[in-house]
Amino acid sequence: MAGILAVPLKKPSDVDVIKPLKNFLSSTYSSSNNQEDYSEAISEFSKLRSSAIWRAFEKNETALEMMNCYYDQLSALECKVPPNEIQIPFKWKDAFDKGSIFGGRISLTITSLSFERVCILFNIAALQSSIAAAQSVESDEGLKLSAKLLQQAAGIFSHLKGCVMPLLQQNPTPDLNPETLGALSSLMMAQAQEIFVLKAIHDNMKDMIIAKLSYQCVEMYDDVAKQLQKEMLRPLWDRDWISTVCTKQGLYQGIADYHRSLVCRDAKEVGEEIARLEVSLSAMKVAQQSAVRNPLLQDYLNKAKLNLVEAKKNNDFIYHERIPDPKSLPPVGKFCPAKATPLPERFSANFADLFAALVPVAVHQAMAAYDSKKNEIVNAEVLKLRENTQLLNSILASLNLPAAIEETTGDSLPQSLCEKADYVRSANGIEWLDKMIKDLPDLLQRNQDILDEADRMLRDENESDSKLRTQFGDRWTRTPSVKLTETFRSNSEKYRKIISNAISADKSVKEKFGKHRAGIELLSKSMEQLNASVPLGGQSSTPQSSQGGVAEMRKLMEEVEAVRAERDTIEWELKSASTDMKDMFLNALGQEGKEPGVEELNRTYGPLQRRVQESVGRQETLLANIQRVNQELTQERSTGSGQREEVLKQLAAAYDAFKELESNLNEGTKFYNDLTQLLVGFQNKVADFCFARKTEKEELLKDLTQNAGRDAAGGQLPGIPSHHAAGAAGGARAPGESTPTASAPGAPAVHQPTVHQPTPNLPYPIQPQGMPMPYATMPAYGGMPMQYYPTHYQQPPPGYYPGYPQPGAYAGYPYPQQPPQNPPPS
Repeated sequence: MAGILAVPLKKPSDVDVIKPLKNFLSSTYSSSNNQEDYSEAISEFSKLRSSAIWRAFEKNETALEMMNCYYDQLSALECKVPPNEIQIPFKWKDAFDKGSIFGGRISLTITSLSFERVCILFNIAALQSSIAAAQSVESDEGLKLSAKLLQQAAGIFSHLKGCVMPLLQQNPTPDLNPETLGALSSLMMAQAQEIFVLKAIHDNMKDMIIAKLSYQCVEMYDDVAKQLQKEMLRPLWDRDWISTVCTKQGLYQGIADYHRSLVCRDAKEVGEEIARLEVSLSAMKVAQQSAVRNPLLQDYLNKAKLNLVEAKKNNDFIYHERIPDPKSLPPVGKFCPAKATPLPERFSANFADLFAALVPVAVHQAMAAYDSKKNEIVNAEVLKLRENTQLLNSILASLNLPAAIEETTGDSLPQSLCEKADYVRSANGIEWLDKMIKDLPDLLQRNQDILDEADRMLRDENESDSKLRTQFGDRWTRTPSVKLTETFRSNSEKYRKIISNAISADKSVKEKFGKHRAGIELLSKSMEQLNASVPLGGQSSTPQSSQGGVAEMRKLMEEVEAVRAERDTIEWELKSASTDMKDMFLNALGQEGKEPGVEELNRTYGPLQRRVQESVGRQETLLANIQRVNQELTQERSTGSGQREEVLKQLAAAYDAFKELESNLNEGTKFYNDLTQLLVGFQNKVADFCFARKTEKEELLKDLTQNAGRDAAGGQLPGIPSHHAAGAAGGARAPGESTPTASAPGAPAVHQPTVHQPTPNLPYPIQPQGMPMPYATMPAYGGMPMQYYPTHYQQPPPGYYPGYPQPGAYAGYPYPQQPPQNPPPS
């Protein structure tokens, strides 16, 4: 379409969106009930971005639809995740490529989905203007499509004008300057109004309507001309932009007065007709002086000349009316059908959310808080059960029960002890414990190495930034690394505290193993060797008078077994109880005062908590009866050998210790393996952050070098580039971490790792809820990315995944976190 000015597109850069998105989603969302695998969605998102940003240069409606789809995906994703948390260094060049004229930037790199969305939205409006300009002025459909697209573009530029600075929180490239966006919005509106004029002419509408439409167009182009010629904006535009606008001012002034003269001719107002035609010709002759050629201008100029000659002739021979002064002519009037179209909720009619299963951050945080509170309740109740069971076992072992009531002769072992020995041997006894304890240092070292590597990357990035800051002084204007990495360093210290607690746990386990090693070795031997190792006792008989006490004690031992079985059941129910809170929290989103989590926790775990309390109360009564009956039996029973009874007590205590060590070592191994995945997720985030900072650093170095080159050529002092102004929130920041001081206000808080002190029954620190646990992504290390794993590991460390016990199968203190969602292949 002749004369329609099309806004140039911003120039994009290719960037890897797959790895940062995978790292973020897996580490942030894997700790909640959201167990989706987004690999396919992320891959489709990457393909969609490539198609959208590069096909836009084809400047057709198919490319526009692709751009609309990508924008909708960005908007949907941004509603669910913090836009500044995903460390993708999006780089976009200035659409007009005139940044250097201002001593500013030609391109800008920001690790923010908001920045990407703003640039895509700008390109949607620019592409709409290009498609509108390509339509035929002779086609009714072309005119309608042009008007629609130009009004949409005007709405987009107007929207961007008000939101760019709050979203970016730093100086943008010149094309995204609010003044520039305001001028582009006005230009699109004026051109949309122009299309309505052309449509009216094309449809042969009434002359007064065309005149009013044209006069409104003149006013709009007057406003555009003033904005384009502002001192700070004038260097941006191509030379013919301002000429074109000035031409259209004169053209539509001429068209307005020409059609108003036709109204006067019909009303036989020849004097005003002549004055209108003279004004029309004068305006169009001024427009004709421009270098921009416009066919419509020449057509109307010819018609106005002919009409003026005819009107003057008629007035001279027939009407003899006085020709009024042009300044005294009544106003033509205005009619403005062009309206900026508000942004729609969805740009694409065929939008399908690739991340539909991903819950919003607020819901995710609510689910994480619910999980944390749930695990707090489960851990507290199971700990209460375990501590009381441990107390019960220790008292029974000190009383040599139930062995004391099973022994009938001095040379045979009690049945209960035989069963305990069978269990220890079936579990590989002392050999298994030795192996598991020897593996602990390797598991510990692996986690320390991963954390050391993350700390090294942070140190290197900070040292590089500090050296360049010293070298360039005030010209090195980006946010210092030490400010952006504060949360990273804080979390690293918390991880080290967790590892320190694990070291204490290892020591406690080894001490308990050393204390009971001899007894466990005996229980690991064959029955013949065990029988030979237990001292013989004299004939032990139970007096007739104590037969009733023995019977009563046996019933009490049966009650003990019933209590243990009941606690196993309660513990399993505590661990397996679950509720899908996703829908509840989604429904409660935005409803103040509604807390479905608290109500659901009370409903699910209240009855189980009461059963735990009843079990504890039942044990108190049971122990009182056991001690009473045992005291009576001790007074009545003759004991053949105190040494034998002492050994039996030690073996009973060794069996209980074996069970505890078995539980602790299983859970300790799982703890270390889970911590490895947490630390790999942390390390990946650090690596993404360092890569984004490296990209930012290279761009700033390039600008400083270019400015220095221009200064050397022109003899001027370098302007201070404002790519990365101190305190800018749009720059690289710690991914998945709490927003630093320099961040945009209102950024959502992120869960911090909490250090839990060892509990009496499980010395290992409890894995904090809300800490990231990335999915397994590469097979080389059972899911750990090779490029970030400490380089001295050439093969997976021994015992890396010794096998995860199933939930509810742990004999020791339960961890709140389930095994990783994607266990490596066996």
